[in-house]
Amino acid sequence: MVSIIIPTFNEAENIGKLIQHLFQNQHKTTIEIIVSDGGSTDKTLLIAKAAGAKTILSPQKGRAAQMNFATSQAKGSVLYFVHADTKPPVTYFEDIKEALQQGYNLGRYLSKYDSKSWLLKLNAALSRLDVFAGMGGDQTLFITKSLYQQCGGFDTNMRIMEEFEFCARARKTGKYKIIKKTVLISARKYETNSWLKVQIANYTIIKMYRKGASQQSMVNQYKQMLKSY
Repeated sequence: MVSIIIPTFNEAENIGKLIQHLFQNQHKTTIEIIVSDGGSTDKTLLIAKAAGAKTILSPQKGRAAQMNFATSQAKGSVLYFVHADTKPPVTYFEDIKEALQQGYNLGRYLSKYDSKSWLLKLNAALSRLDVFAGMGGDQTLFITKSLYQQCGGFDTNMRIMEEFEFCARARKTGKYKIIKKTVLISARKYETNSWLKVQIANYTIIKMYRKGASQQSMVNQYKQMLKSY
């Protein structure tokens, strides 16, 4: 079984459509969808439950803590972490199954944005490179539960860059695959700000992270540089 884990906070606009998409493309196989919420004030949990997902309220807010909490309740031997504003390809189940059969135990997709911006098309093209910047959660992440447990899960002390850190750690013992298909990613962050502002903010945070900056200082800097974070 594949356990699909979606961390949320005020994602009422996206969560129902995503869950419906995932169930429609499970292809007569057994999956479970767990929505782990960080205290939404909108109807995220009501919509998710109505769409057929298992909904849980994480005792600790933050993507890392919410994903770990969901994993502790997951029944599947394979975990698939998906952001609420992304849409995996219709072949996601077969893709993960094929990767596992090939001996891979974690991996991601390529990026594609729901925008006609040529700058975002450039961003998407760069996701084909196996570099640190491509190991975030936007491209979704599958991993066997055994490898996840071996790595100790996500670092719940992290409030930003948690998926980059976890991916880098898991790759030290796991076999990583970049699936040559695309996940459709919302361009809302770029539309709210601008392509240049987001790029500068991302570059700044990665630089701070590599220099060992505190989580709070990185969060504060990111909020200062971008709207709607």
